[in-house]
Amino acid sequence: MRDITVFSGSAHPDLAEEICSHLGTPLHPVKVNRFANDVLEVQLQANCRERDVFIIQPLVPPVQENLVELLLMLDAARGASAARTTVVLPHYAYARSDKKDAPRISMGARLVADLMVAAGAGRVLTMTLHSPQVHGFFSVPVDHLHALRELAAHFRRYDLSNTVVVSPDLGNAKEAAHFARLLGTDVAMGAKQRFSDDRVVISSVIGEVEGKDVIILDDEIARGTTVIELLDRLRERGVKSVRVACTHGLFAAESIQRLSTLPEVEEIVCTNTVPVPKPTDKLTVLSIAPALADAMRRIHDGESVSALFSAP
Repeated sequence: MRDITVFSGSAHPDLAEEICSHLGTPLHPVKVNRFANDVLEVQLQANCRERDVFIIQPLVPPVQENLVELLLMLDAARGASAARTTVVLPHYAYARSDKKDAPRISMGARLVADLMVAAGAGRVLTMTLHSPQVHGFFSVPVDHLHALRELAAHFRRYDLSNTVVVSPDLGNAKEAAHFARLLGTDVAMGAKQRFSDDRVVISSVIGEVEGKDVIILDDEIARGTTVIELLDRLRERGVKSVRVACTHGLFAAESIQRLSTLPEVEEIVCTNTVPVPKPTDKLTVLSIAPALADAMRRIHDGESVSALFSAP
C-alpha cells in the first residue's frame, strides 16, 4: 500500500507479520537498544516523513516494558515527521483500571491513554476493551473493534439447537446478548462479585441452563478464576456441556492447563490478540489479523470502519 508504514514492537511480532501479509505491505524493522543503566532507546528503521504510520503493540507481559517501548516508538515517529501515527492496540491491559472503586486509587486506563496521546498517537485502533467507557478516556479518535464475528463463525459449525450463551457477569451481558443474537441462541448470565484479583464469587446463574450446551463468553481470561467459579454454578445446574470463548487469551498462572483438565470443558476458544502460551488439545486460536488489516486499510483510505460490523 502506498504511503503506509507499519512497525511492530516486541510484544507480538507474529501478529504484526500476519497483519502486514493481509495488507500487502512490509513490516519495517525497529531497533531497540538497552543502555547500561537499563534505559531503552528505540529507532524506527524506515522513512516516516509525511507517511501514514501504524505501530502495532498489544500491552501484554511484561506490560510496563512494552508500554515504554510503545511510547518511545510514538515519539520517534513524531520526531521523524510522520503525517499521522495510529496505535494498533489489540489488547489494552490497563483498560481494567477504569474506575475508582476504592479510596486513593489510580485510574490507569485514563493515565496511560493520556501518555500515548502525549507521546504522539493521533488515532487508536483497539479490540474488545474491558469496558465501553474506556473508549472515552482517549482524547483522539478511537476505532473499537470486537471479535464476536470471528467467534460466531467458529461456533456456527456446531449444532446450536440446544445452546445457551452465558456471560460470567452483568458487565459483559450486552456483549453476550449480541453474541447470542449472532448465533440465534438464548442468553444467561452469572451474578458475580469480585473481592480481589484472584477471588470472585458467583452466587447464581440467571436464565435457563439445565440440560443445555453452554458457551461461556468473556472478554479476557487471565487467571481463569471467574470461569472456574462459573463452572461450579453451571455444574450445580446440570448443564450438558461447556465451551469457553474469549477475545484475549492471557492464560496467566497456567490457567489454560487448569481449564483443560476439567472434564465438562470440551473446548476453549480465543483469538491471537495476545501471544497464547502453552497451547493444549482443547485450545483453538482464531486469527483477528484480517479484521485489523481491513480496519487499517479503511483508516488509511478514509473509509468507514463501522462498516466492518454490518456484515454477518
